[in-house]
Amino acid sequence: KAELTLLLGPALLLFAGFALLPIVLAAYDGMYKWTGFGPLGSFAGLYNYRLVLDDPVFRQAFGHNLIIVAASILIQLPLGLGMALLLNRRIRGRTALRTLVFAPFVLPYATTAVMWLLLLQPGGFVDQVLKLTGLSGLTQLWLANLHLVIYTMIVVLTWQFFGFAMLLMLAGLQGIPAELLEAAALDGASAWRTTWRITIPLLGPTIRIWLFLSIVGSLQVFDQVWIMTGGGPANASSTMATYLVQRGFQSSEFGYGSAVAVIMFGICFIFALLYQRFVLRRDTAGALTRAVG
Repeated sequence: KAELTLLLGPALLLFAGFALLPIVLAAYDGMYKWTGFGPLGSFAGLYNYRLVLDDPVFRQAFGHNLIIVAASILIQLPLGLGMALLLNRRIRGRTALRTLVFAPFVLPYATTAVMWLLLLQPGGFVDQVLKLTGLSGLTQLWLANLHLVIYTMIVVLTWQFFGFAMLLMLAGLQGIPAELLEAAALDGASAWRTTWRITIPLLGPTIRIWLFLSIVGSLQVFDQVWIMTGGGPANASSTMATYLVQRGFQSSEFGYGSAVAVIMFGICFIFALLYQRFVLRRDTAGALTRAVG
């Protein structure tokens, strides 16, 4: 016990100081009308939290986060899984293709945002490509169309992050025993049936981990949206994080912004608990059983 306390003590202190304490302070600050300058203002209780939840702009931003979550699951997962299955085979240029697909993920978010901001400018590279291919009728104000901008952002996010899904799926595929696939082939199973009945079920733990990381990341999207659109036009691409910055920092309403941050944390925390309880439970239980055995 003494050794365990000695080894875990510094880590627990760092976690409490850099993770738990800021959360407690944010929750406390959220109960005050504070501009961020000088001492805390008047005590408001849960007033800021109620204002946030009643604000239609915040609800719209939360809806955009949910759209991004749905798009990441419905688009990035099939793309990442399909690319992993393809690049797990012995094909010419496999290493180069893996690098090419994964490269966007390692780019800084700001670099990605600025690059796509330039590509999507009116008359920019994307519009010029459409004109050269005879599709000039498809040119749009990609970042200024109220009905299109959130889907433009989804394209940018998919381009940057589906390589991460591919990498995780490739790692999962490496852990599938080749004997199982060979036995299925000897029994006359087609490649599609083998993939559907053996490969994908055995990738279940990897897929569930990716889903967790993807959903939490989608709920916290900020950098690309903030640099490319600032949450506009007219909040058409806003997310909870951009809403926090606009209302907390730009409007000097730090008490209100703290309330937004705590609500964001609460949403992610509740999701993490529920996901752990109902989705990841059998994976972690299996891991513990194998470790004990």
